[in-house]
Amino acid sequence: MSLRGRPDPADLGAGLFVLGLGAIGAWQALVIPTSPIYAQVGPKLVPWLIAAALLALGGLLTASALRGGWSRDIEESHGDAPVNLRALGLLLAGLLANLLLIAPFGFTVAATAQFVLVAAAFGSRAHLRNLGIAFAVSLGAYTLFVKLLGVNIGAGLVEALVFGTPG
Repeated sequence: MSLRGRPDPADLGAGLFVLGLGAIGAWQALVIPTSPIYAQVGPKLVPWLIAAALLALGGLLTASALRGGWSRDIEESHGDAPVNLRALGLLLAGLLANLLLIAPFGFTVAATAQFVLVAAAFGSRAHLRNLGIAFAVSLGAYTLFVKLLGVNIGAGLVEALVFGTPG
C-alpha cells in the first residue's frame, strides 16, 4: 500500500521503464543514417516523435509515481481482478505471429494476423470484421511507408498481388 506523497515502487518502475524506452528510441533515432536526398522530412522524424512521446509519458508517469502513484486508484476502482491469462496469451500470440509471418509472408499478412489476435485479446468477437479492418489498415500502412515514404517494411504475398512487388 502506498501512502500519498510516498513513491509507489511499482509505479515508479513503470515510469522509469517508459523513460528508458524513450531514451533507447532517441539513441536509435540518432544512429539512423540520413541521406542528403531528404530535404526536410527524413527517416528520423517518426522515431524522434515516438521517442519524444515516450520521454514525455515516462516523465509524467514518474512524476505521478513520486507523488504517490496511480495504480492504487485503478486497483480500488476495479477490485482485485484476476489476471486474464487468455487475453495475455492472445496478446503474446499476436506478437509471435508478427515475428514469424513477416519474413515469409510480408507486412500485410503479419500485421493483419497480429491485429486480429490483439482485438480478440481485448474481447472482440467480430473476427471477420476485425480481419477486414486489419487488412485495410495494414495494406494502407504498407502503401504509406513503402510507396509514399520509400521505407521498406517487408513485401510478401499480398504486396506482390496488389503492387507487383516481388515477395
